[in-house]
Amino acid sequence: MKVLVTGGLGYIGSHTTTVLLQNGFDVVIVDNLSNSKVDVLDSIESICKIRPKFFEFDVQDKEKLDALFEEEKPEAVIHFAGFKAVGESCQKPLMYYENNLNSTFAILEMMQKHKFCRNLVFSSSATVYGVPDSVPLTESSPIKDATNPYGQTKIMIEKIIQDFAKVEDINVAILRYFNPIGAHPTGLLGEDPNGLPNNLFPYLNKVAVGALPKLNVFGDDYNTPDGTGVRDYIHVMDLAKGHVLALNKLKENCGLFVCNLGTGKGTSVLGLLKAYEEANNIEIPYSIAPRRDGDIDENYAGTEKAKNELGFVCDYSIVDACKDGYRFQIYSQIVSHIKNQK
Repeated sequence: MKVLVTGGLGYIGSHTTTVLLQNGFDVVIVDNLSNSKVDVLDSIESICKIRPKFFEFDVQDKEKLDALFEEEKPEAVIHFAGFKAVGESCQKPLMYYENNLNSTFAILEMMQKHKFCRNLVFSSSATVYGVPDSVPLTESSPIKDATNPYGQTKIMIEKIIQDFAKVEDINVAILRYFNPIGAHPTGLLGEDPNGLPNNLFPYLNKVAVGALPKLNVFGDDYNTPDGTGVRDYIHVMDLAKGHVLALNKLKENCGLFVCNLGTGKGTSVLGLLKAYEEANNIEIPYSIAPRRDGDIDENYAGTEKAKNELGFVCDYSIVDACKDGYRFQIYSQIVSHIKNQK
């Protein structure tokens, strides 16, 4: 199966691409490099011994996207391309609505036009559950108004895709991610955002190697055991595997399929910090900062549907994620130092 991966050089996209290639899928990537780097292609090739085709443009450019579909004829799309930082979305809501919705419209219009592409995997989020009534969150938990514009775009896109699937003969997997962390075990791939990281784990990585002075823990007065927010942290390699399983599910002509991807366990921010310190035998300086807009007390996944219908079981632990993330950051520093010496 040929798969078009939008945002395929980003954090989750690049790891998913490696797992797809290693499982025999033919992968084509489109990415505008707004929050990724073209060097990631070299890392993917080093890991897989295959270099996927890469097109550099914004998915919202329908003319270029149409030409790509005509040329490559993908049978499936995994749609990662989109802005994803909760805090930034509260500060720049219009940017998030415009980018995330329009990129999805473009993909759906291409699938409507090009009937050879009948399979879609959408990168959704546990933020669609809003402030949960109870945990763990299952696929039947109520969808609520999100606490931030980023989450609201995911709710809107899920509804758009579901309505689209009612009138088009397509198979769709909507995967609601919890909190991806970690890196490829080789150290060649990881989360390396352009500019200051908006998410906890890449920020933690940079503090660990001295690139940033300290970690800000946003809020210690949540209704949790240690006062810091509790999340379901899933290793990015497990998340990537989930996309291969989802594509296999779509091959069965399953229609619409909605599924959580998480570990089923909650870990607090301070708990993750402690695990990182112990896994890598280092000390992480941190301070307590005010809460961020849009954050909630806790959420973690109910995993029964993923296990029973996809055969999804996590292979990696929090400790694995912390070791792999630190390894990637060390490797990135070495590579950066070598480039600066030239």
